[in-house]
Amino acid sequence: MINHVWGLFAHPDQEWQEIRGEQESVSHMYLSHVLILAAIPAVSAYIGTTQVGWSIGGGEAVRLTATSALQMTIMSYLAMLAGVAVMGAFIYWMARTYDANPTMGDSVVFSAYCATPLFIGGLAALYPSLWLAMAVGTAAVCYTAYLLYVGIPSFMNIPKEEGFMFSSSVLAVGLVVLVAIMAISVILWGFGAGPVYSS
Repeated sequence: MINHVWGLFAHPDQEWQEIRGEQESVSHMYLSHVLILAAIPAVSAYIGTTQVGWSIGGGEAVRLTATSALQMTIMSYLAMLAGVAVMGAFIYWMARTYDANPTMGDSVVFSAYCATPLFIGGLAALYPSLWLAMAVGTAAVCYTAYLLYVGIPSFMNIPKEEGFMFSSSVLAVGLVVLVAIMAISVILWGFGAGPVYSS
């Protein structure tokens, strides 16, 4: 797992070829990669919101209660796990349009490795700051998009022109999934699952 994570940053095109040749199962991918890396932003946010807090306009730091932060950590962790699977399912479904023949497992593996920069970027949540979150988040999203555009042709073994269209479609679906997760979060907040601030 760690070799692939490093390889995706050091030489992504070559790394996609190696990942494709491994035929990794979905269960192994989740156990060795997704469950661990998805915990990075969740645990970081828990520590950041309960121990460090954030300050608005230089005032006193605002923190969440441990119970509230734990509840939100679990929900965000589950959302990330589900997001990888949902994106994998969409990639599998769209592959037929572009003459690619991945298995469902291949599609979920590809989705999980593409999400790696987002998971690692979650370390920024240790220090809750709007500017830090925006800078790191933007960099993580840009590199995720780069991995997607480089990876689709290599991993799916299709021409680069088709890979560009396929990648653009996956990126559009990813944005829709993100908005859907945000909407579900707002609905859950309305039912009392929102943040509770410590006094």
